[in-house]
Amino acid sequence: MSDGEVHFERDGAVAHITFDRPAARNAMTWHMYQRLTKICEQLTTDNDVRVAVFRGAGGQAFIAGTDIAQFLAFKSGEDGIAYEEKMEHTLGLLEALPMPTLAVIEGWAIGGGLAIAAACDLRIATPDARFGVPIARTLGNCLSVANYARLVAALGASRAKRMLLLAENLTADEALAGGFLSAIVTPTELDQRIAELCDRLQHHAPITMRVSKEAIHRLLHAGLPDGDDLVRACYGSDDFRIGVRAFVEKKTPAWTGR
Repeated sequence: MSDGEVHFERDGAVAHITFDRPAARNAMTWHMYQRLTKICEQLTTDNDVRVAVFRGAGGQAFIAGTDIAQFLAFKSGEDGIAYEEKMEHTLGLLEALPMPTLAVIEGWAIGGGLAIAAACDLRIATPDARFGVPIARTLGNCLSVANYARLVAALGASRAKRMLLLAENLTADEALAGGFLSAIVTPTELDQRIAELCDRLQHHAPITMRVSKEAIHRLLHAGLPDGDDLVRACYGSDDFRIGVRAFVEKKTPAWTGR
């Protein structure tokens, strides 16, 4: 299966970023993360872009997480630390973009895909969208502290625990009720709603929006504790290696607690 691509296009003052690996539900490869990082670095200094729209190709998924096969190369908890640091660098760039960002979610937004959606400012979804972080059932790894903070801020502690402990996916209706989504839009109306939102946002005061985004960002991340010990404990465990191997081999993991 291909490494996939992340495409960048400009339409006037609107940037369109597309995650393109539909055969794998747009699961992110290292190459795709690198492309997303470079695009965010480019957008950071582009004063002509007033809105950035993020969307998955194919209409079946936004992003179904990180490609799990890549974790087979991990040998210790330090690999997990390095991975989460890279993830946080990319998500931090996305979250700190000076212009409003809109995630358009069709189908699955799972794991890393949910984190990318949570780092955007606004989110709309089709009725079939599903949101989750089923790592307690699948991989036995964990999130960075910053990603836990994003989920709790976006969905509340109770819904975040339901996702993380019960490994349940939320429906679009539940995500809307929790405030994670701005709207649920039918597939036939989706492009029109995107255009309407982009038109509204690109005509608002850019400095006001940038300052408001930064103020919220500072509040969200103020005083976050270090979480390297937690990441190291999960990624360095036997259970993580068991989970990754079972996932790749399409088996049910037999957790050991070690």
